[in-house]
Amino acid sequence: MKATKSNGRERIARRAEKEIKNGYYVNLGIGIPTLVANYISDDKVIVLQSENGLLGIGEYPQENEVDPDLINAGKETVTEMKGASYFDSAESFGMIRGGHIDLAILGGMEVSEEGDLANWMIPGKMIKGMGGAMDLVHGAKKITVIMDHVNKDGAPKIVKSCSLPLTGKSVVNRIITDRAVLDVTDSGLMVQEIASGYTLEDIKQSTEPVVKVSPTLKYDAY
Repeated sequence: MKATKSNGRERIARRAEKEIKNGYYVNLGIGIPTLVANYISDDKVIVLQSENGLLGIGEYPQENEVDPDLINAGKETVTEMKGASYFDSAESFGMIRGGHIDLAILGGMEVSEEGDLANWMIPGKMIKGMGGAMDLVHGAKKITVIMDHVNKDGAPKIVKSCSLPLTGKSVVNRIITDRAVLDVTDSGLMVQEIASGYTLEDIKQSTEPVVKVSPTLKYDAY
C-alpha cells in the first residue's frame, strides 16, 4: 500500500532513524526531521543538538509535560534527556562549525542530482530567517535530507538543478523520501532502497534526473 501524507511522514522518520549510529551527536532540522526523535531505538545512546542552544533533546512532550520555555530551533516544545545542557547560540554554532555534529537530518524543498540543497525559502513568501541550515550543511560530517518525493502538485522534488535559492552546493549525501532512499555519488543518483508499495519504475517516473540502480537494491525496504 502506498503511503498517505500522514503515514508517509512517519515512514520517512522511522527510516531516517536507521541513519543514526550509537554514540552520534545529531541535529534534526525543522519539519519532518523533528519526528525522528520519537523513534530513536532504546539500544542507542545518542545526543540530539538544537542550534538555539540545547544539547540532549528528548521526545515530543505529552500534554502534561509541555514546558513553554523548553523549545527547539523550530519553536516547538520539546523534552530534555537526563544530562541535557543549555548554552548560547554562539557556542552552539561553534559546535556545528567545529565539526562536532556527526549527522544532520534536514528537510528539503529541492535536492539536485549533484547534492545541491534548497530548503530555506520560497521567493515571495515571508520567512523568519535562514536558521542554522547553511552552517549545518558545511559543518556536520554527514547530511541526510528527508522529504516527500514529490510536491503537493505532484512534481519531483529531486531535480536536475534547483530552482529555489540554495542552502548549499554539493552538500547532500543521502536522500530519504516516502518512496525511496537515494545516495548522491560521483556518478549520479543511486537508488539504494525502495519503500513498500512502490516500484523502480515509480521512482524513475517521479524523479527528474536519471537514476542509477544499486547492485544491492532493496525492495519493500521500509
